[in-house]
Amino acid sequence: MRLFAISDLHLACPANRRALEQLPAHPDDWLILAGDVGETQGQLSYALATLTPRFRRLIWVPGNHDLWTVHDPDGKLRGEAKYRRLVEICRSYGALTPEDPYPEWPEPGPLGQRYLVVPLFLLYDYSLRPDYIPYEGAVDWAAEVGLRCSDEDVLFPDPFVSRAAWCLERLRYTEFRLQAVVEKGFHTILVNHFPLRIDRALAQQIHRFALWCGTRRTADWHLRYRAEAVIYGHLHIKRTHFSDGVRHEEVSLGYPNEWDQRLGMAPFLRQILPAPEGAEAFLRRLEQRGQPALSDNQSSMIRLMVAPRPSLDLPAGEIVPGKTRPLAADAYRD
Repeated sequence: MRLFAISDLHLACPANRRALEQLPAHPDDWLILAGDVGETQGQLSYALATLTPRFRRLIWVPGNHDLWTVHDPDGKLRGEAKYRRLVEICRSYGALTPEDPYPEWPEPGPLGQRYLVVPLFLLYDYSLRPDYIPYEGAVDWAAEVGLRCSDEDVLFPDPFVSRAAWCLERLRYTEFRLQAVVEKGFHTILVNHFPLRIDRALAQQIHRFALWCGTRRTADWHLRYRAEAVIYGHLHIKRTHFSDGVRHEEVSLGYPNEWDQRLGMAPFLRQILPAPEGAEAFLRRLEQRGQPALSDNQSSMIRLMVAPRPSLDLPAGEIVPGKTRPLAADAYRD
């Protein structure tokens, strides 16, 4: 029995739909869908109808694309109403969501740990920016280097006044639930579409796009909530890395030009539990030595992108192509 994860199926793309249809059955295994299944209610229903007969259990979290209000023949629901409708669709197929009780993984860890798989919906609050950039100027700051996320036009926060306000409400709700998990002694598999923290190497890759990639407030959640692993997508940067000894897995498939279609979708299912001991031991050795490693594109079962100097978790400078400008030491800290 295994727990797998994948994100960013982007089923608006015909090639990705064909790959999903050819995915073999895993009747004894669970599958996490970590966001961006598609952009419409119909695409989510299609994914669940395809996957439900092939896996013992499905666990879903929304991505930003899932929440978009665009060319959806099923209606023009916005914001919270769109999210609640997606939750209803998941429940109709028996898939678990961030609104449901957290399921316990049936098998204990090597030291007898009991794991809860914790699907999260947290959004982002534009806090992943230098301190000298005010909240009101964050989007313009990204635009200076030609960046603007489509969410600004098609991900509506209704009934909240902003996406940041919606994020804050989700954080409060989730922290309340997670505290009960800790008090009961569980360890967790935290699943969120957006990364819970941005390390140095990742900050250098995504630059100012970090605005749309989460919140500072979750930077210690992997420790606070006793995570065995943190699962995320969104970035389309497949990687396995460690922070404070906790495994973080970016599990995206991506657009058709971002993955080798000759392999099919199956090799891109990332095994979360039981932990792949060989890859974990290798990554831990690299972390201890402070050495970088890049994945072999053909070795899709490993897909390693280990951050240089992974013990340094937050950027000390603003990195843009061809230019580095120092920031205050606490630029990305609370």
